[in-house]
Amino acid sequence: MAKYAAAIDQGTTSTRFMIFDHKGQVVGVDQKEHEQIYPKPGWVEHDPMEIWTRTQEVIKGALEKSGVDPKDIAAVGITNQRETTVIWEKATGKPVYNAIVWQDTRTDKICNEFAKEGGQDRFRAKVGLPLATYFSGPKIKWVLDNIEGAREKAEKGEILFGNIDGWIIWNLTGGPNGGVHVTDVTNASRTMLMNLETLDWDPEIMEIMGIPRAMLPEIKASSEVYGTAVGELAGVPVAGDLGDQQAALFGQACYNAGEAKNTYGTGCFMLLNTGTKPVPSKSGLLTTLGYKIGDQPAVYALEGSIAITGALVQWLRDNLNMIEKSPDIEDLAKTVEDNGGIYFVPAFSGLFAPYWRSDARGVIVGLTRYVNKGHLARAVLEATAFQTREVLDAMNQDSGVDLTALKVDGGMVFNELLMQFQADILGVPVIRPKVAETTSLGAAYAAGLAVGFWSNFDELRANWGKDKEWDPQMDEEKRVKLYKEWKKAVTRTFDWIE
Repeated sequence: MAKYAAAIDQGTTSTRFMIFDHKGQVVGVDQKEHEQIYPKPGWVEHDPMEIWTRTQEVIKGALEKSGVDPKDIAAVGITNQRETTVIWEKATGKPVYNAIVWQDTRTDKICNEFAKEGGQDRFRAKVGLPLATYFSGPKIKWVLDNIEGAREKAEKGEILFGNIDGWIIWNLTGGPNGGVHVTDVTNASRTMLMNLETLDWDPEIMEIMGIPRAMLPEIKASSEVYGTAVGELAGVPVAGDLGDQQAALFGQACYNAGEAKNTYGTGCFMLLNTGTKPVPSKSGLLTTLGYKIGDQPAVYALEGSIAITGALVQWLRDNLNMIEKSPDIEDLAKTVEDNGGIYFVPAFSGLFAPYWRSDARGVIVGLTRYVNKGHLARAVLEATAFQTREVLDAMNQDSGVDLTALKVDGGMVFNELLMQFQADILGVPVIRPKVAETTSLGAAYAAGLAVGFWSNFDELRANWGKDKEWDPQMDEEKRVKLYKEWKKAVTRTFDWIE
């Protein structure tokens, strides 16, 4: 009888392997960072071979540290940074180009070209997404247009496309020797190529973007057996696949329509379960897939994506050397009572939800001689909370449901100052679960469900426990004033790039 379910969590800055018991408790973990490559302003790349090497290393590391025998693992799930695009040779497993990361903005000309007919929402009715540099479709086109010989090879099916999930699953199940070329509905819904109704690649959009069907993976449910692992996990079924934000929704047990979570990572991502029908957004949110379990109907979600949150803290650490390690920001921010009148809008790669402005760039406004580094640290943290409020407002408008509490997860939820300010600026309680690594947990849940390690949602719900809750303490007048000033600051970022 298997005792564990496991997950590979391949994120923007690092890869980890986590092993969970039946109660959803962590029994083993290993994590390693990989290089961030910035060839030009606005370009962000990763080396897919390095990512695959790190993946193998953390699997080995977690197994060694925990003493878990792979034979005791019921199944492994994959969760991943979404939209990051990898194209590789089927025969050799060699990437034809570096992975183009979701934050990369090089496809802005391609997107503007497509928008000439039908505007930014040209494909939104079919795919739930605006035309933006964020998604994979235009990135695939960029590689096919710019890498010699790539287009002919793609048409012959000699090179394959995957978001990071597809790349990992293909390698994990044998690579050039019989690797399975699949993705799931959640990752496919981030390419701009999958039709939300049919859950299949859309022939019309593929033709417009010039992307051959032969290079695309088969779209599967988020929870089903895709194949069997080789290497360290030899013989373990590979049975779960969810984009990282959907995996967090799943790990947070948001299985009913109207339940929402916000993940505080490199960026911030709020997802609201909207049930088995896609809800079109009128407020700048994305209509996306939440998850699909085996043969059951797919569950949809509304998503608000914010590009830069935790990354802003890293910027303060790495580019300005104002703190030594990311958690130090809380103590620095506590040296002052408030933000000193400054607002920091981190539109480093444009603004995502609810604006979708690729012409925006970051600003710090309201500077006076009074402002010191404590105020700057505080403004950095508050930027995350303000951006989350903007997304929540949009969700309330689109769904017609007022959110009563927000479940939170991710690295920044241990920052007490930020969580309290988040509750204050939203005016609703903020709740942190016992297992904050809900992304990995969600992928393990999906894999475990596929093989019967867990039998239903009730078992998963029973695993969820509250660790801490923050209640709003700010008066309404102050909340309104701060938020109004934030909105004004955001307008100062517009139209910077001609």
